[in-house]
Amino acid sequence: MADTRRQVQEFFSARAPGWDSRFPGDGPAFAAAVSALGLRPGDAVLDIGCGTGRALPALRAAVGARGTVLGADLTPAMLDAAVRAGRDSDGALLLADAARLPLRDAALDAVFAAGLVSHLARPAEDLCEIARVVRPGGLLALFHPIGRAALAARHGRPLTDDDLRAEPNLTPVLARSGWRVRSYADEDDRYLVLAVRDS
Repeated sequence: MADTRRQVQEFFSARAPGWDSRFPGDGPAFAAAVSALGLRPGDAVLDIGCGTGRALPALRAAVGARGTVLGADLTPAMLDAAVRAGRDSDGALLLADAARLPLRDAALDAVFAAGLVSHLARPAEDLCEIARVVRPGGLLALFHPIGRAALAARHGRPLTDDDLRAEPNLTPVLARSGWRVRSYADEDDRYLVLAVRDS
């Protein structure tokens, strides 16, 4: 697992400085995915694997000044890029691993996770840890601005049946981890899974 964390850090550290410029048109997709969470003013939300913090402005707008917005990432260079972009004004940034979140049980109303699932070292265990910090009935959004087929094409890879993000694979993993899938969308222009924290 340490090797996996190191690989993730190395991969994203090298890309952090130019990350936002590679995907300049993703803002509306992030905002739409945040909107689907149905956050209310005063809610507490975590963007896990927040990267450069692209979701933080939309999350702050959704929960308002009274709400709590946290952004956590494993890669210091990504958090540095978030600060340079001024997104630390929208939420507190934490250097943290999804496998060991520095939060109390049931502290959050929701978790937003863009592009995270495929980078988890132990998906079932890590999703269980994410469930730990969400209140019963709270929501998890697993998001990517493009769907699985479009993403595979972008990387020049075939779409395979063993992809964890495929509905038949993801739904049972989420269920074992304390989540119940509420909706699943895998389209050319977005991937968005909403899951509810079981009681």
